Amino acid sequence: MESVTIGKSVSELHELLQHKDISSTELTKAYIDRIKSVDLALQAYLTVLEDEALAQAAEVDEKISQGQALKPLEGIPMALKDNMCTEGIRTSCASKMLENFYPPYNATVTERLRAAGTILLGKLNMDEFAMGSSTENSFFTKTRNPWNLECVPGGSSGGSAVAVAGDEAAFTLGSDTGGSIRQPAAFCGVVGMKPTYGAVSRLGLIAFASSLDQIGPFTKTVRDNALVMNAIAGHDPLDSTSVPIEVPDYTKFLVNDIKGLKIGIPREYFGAGIDPEVAKGIQAGIQTLIDLGAEVAECSLPHTEYAIPAYYLIATAEASSNLARYDGVRYGYRADADDVLGMFKKTRAEGFGQEVKRRIMLGTYALSSGYYDAYYLKAQKVRTLIKQDFDKAFEKFDVLLSPTAPTAAFKFGEKSADPLAMYLSDITTVPINLAGIPAISIPAGFVNGLPIGMQLMGKAFGEGSLYRVAYTFEQNTNYHTLKPNLSREVLTGGSR
Repeated sequence: MESVTIGKSVSELHELLQHKDISSTELTKAYIDRIKSVDLALQAYLTVLEDEALAQAAEVDEKISQGQALKPLEGIPMALKDNMCTEGIRTSCASKMLENFYPPYNATVTERLRAAGTILLGKLNMDEFAMGSSTENSFFTKTRNPWNLECVPGGSSGGSAVAVAGDEAAFTLGSDTGGSIRQPAAFCGVVGMKPTYGAVSRLGLIAFASSLDQIGPFTKTVRDNALVMNAIAGHDPLDSTSVPIEVPDYTKFLVNDIKGLKIGIPREYFGAGIDPEVAKGIQAGIQTLIDLGAEVAECSLPHTEYAIPAYYLIATAEASSNLARYDGVRYGYRADADDVLGMFKKTRAEGFGQEVKRRIMLGTYALSSGYYDAYYLKAQKVRTLIKQDFDKAFEKFDVLLSPTAPTAAFKFGEKSADPLAMYLSDITTVPINLAGIPAISIPAGFVNGLPIGMQLMGKAFGEGSLYRVAYTFEQNTNYHTLKPNLSREVLTGGSR
């Protein structure tokens, strides 16, 4: 059964379910069997919900037996990054601090996917509290890239990207603070959308940096991505950052036609630090879009060079504030100590990993008396300049285009000893979060056998234009159809 169903797109699986060619129970079992066969090597999952998933699938099958029409995602097995609250199901943020945290409520996206009839297979590995670009910072395990088990999958949503690339879920959700959906999507050869800030509710997303975090989908195809966005986007009155605008049917933008569309190429995104082979692959993708009728021209986003320092001041400052709640008093890990102050210190020293502590310390320093104006306030002013760069570019262009990441996936340990080198992995993605605009990464080629991603950026709430370009590119290339080799030999280390 696994060979028949695993690897198909969400829309293909929907047709199979609707026509009773397969039951949701059979489909769910196929994914669970797949997890059991490959996840010992890939380590994408932190929690697998076999019994719960099969119970949900049985409910969908009962509906099918009664001849009821299925919603587009109904009966489809999926999984969530482990920083999205799931009532009664462990939500750890891949941290010792929340190792035994079982939320009393669901995140809004969890509720909306449940209402859409999806089957929750489990919770996925990530960098601790979403802080990282490689999923090497998880307290529990390191997730491996299915294209090369010696390489990182990207981060912080590495588990979410790997689950889709490795056929361990039909789709997943991740969160993106500075590239944490798009960069792992590029490294793993799948589609990853970071929506406009405020387009998808953040209620129940355990916060890293509140003004930057955004939930979005990982999928095999652009159509699947649009289907998932249809289910999760929309105003949430319980989230003060959720924007009350009407959500379009994103599948209406999936037309194989970009004639006359204006695409800008920011010259700063092809500068120092970009692997020449990655740049060459993206240039080939640009030529494909030109051949399909797009009007392409170079543009400038002049404040790009300040994006990384501004981002890491704002993000760490917000992290310092958000993570202050983990003190051993209210919930989460608590260390034994002789007095309250000692308990605070030991809890945070033992409960947080090195990268989280590094960012808390940097953020606390940036917010401290005497440094607030010099660092945090100045970073917020730079953020405004970066947003204005994008606003100006979108006066002329419908969509902007760049590499998603400066390199293909790197090997474990290659950058973990040098935090600054790791932070530069996000050089082409963090400006988008600072500006609050949407961006999508789509498979666009390979470098040394590893996938690379093309990033498309749009105006605020302009996801439709991104889907149009992404869909057209996908329909005229075959990168999204290629699969990593996860043979028994590879999984057991025979080829490593």
